[in-house]
Amino acid sequence: MKKERLNIIYEDKSLLVVNKESGLLTIATEREKERTLYHQVYMYLMRKNQKVFIVHRLDKDTSGIVVFAKNERMKNMLQKDWNNLAKVREYVAIVEGKVKKEEDTLKDYLAETKTLKTYITNKKNGLLAITHYKLVKYISGYSVLQILIDTGRKNQIRVQLSNIGNPIIGDKKYGSTKNPIRRLGLHAKRLVLINPITKKEMEFIAPLPESFLSIIK
Repeated sequence: MKKERLNIIYEDKSLLVVNKESGLLTIATEREKERTLYHQVYMYLMRKNQKVFIVHRLDKDTSGIVVFAKNERMKNMLQKDWNNLAKVREYVAIVEGKVKKEEDTLKDYLAETKTLKTYITNKKNGLLAITHYKLVKYISGYSVLQILIDTGRKNQIRVQLSNIGNPIIGDKKYGSTKNPIRRLGLHAKRLVLINPITKKEMEFIAPLPESFLSIIK
C-alpha cells in the first residue's frame, strides 16, 4: 500500500484518526487480507516502529472517521467505554425519497441472520439501536440527512432508514434501487471523543466526499 493513500485526520503518541474511503474494508476477512484500512495503518505505523490496535469499525462501503489506538491500554480503555467516550457520532446520509418526518428518533431491536444481514426484531431477540435524524435538504427525489447515533449496532443506520421507507442510496442490501453517486450514500463526518487518559474532549471531522457534494449542491 502506498503511504499517501492513508488520509490522516489526527495523530499523537497514542491515537491515529483516519478518513476511510468507501469500498475499503476496515479489517481483514477470510477473502481479503491486505486491501484493508487496518493493513494501510499497520504499514504506516510499522515504518515508525509503532503498533496498531483497532478500536471500532465502519462498514466497507461507508466512508469517514475511524479511530485506531497505538497501544493496548488506549485500545482497552476506548473499547470498554466507547458509548460514553464517543460523545457525538455524526453521519451524513443521502436516502431515497422524502422522509415523512423532518426530524425523528428511531428505536429498534436488531439481530443478524446466518447470512450476516441485519434485520429488525423484538426486544427479546435483538439489541437496541437508537438513531436520530434530521432533514438537511431535499433535492431531486433525495433527502440529505444529518444522523446522530447513540448505539453502534452493525448496519444500524442502513437498516433503520430502510425500515421507514427511505433506504440509503446505493444500498442494494437494504432495498435501494438508485445510485446516482456510484457508492453508498453514508459518511461518518464528525466524532467528538473524550480521551480516556487525558480526559480532554477531542473533535474530529472528515470532509464530505466530492460525490456527496455533487448532489447536495
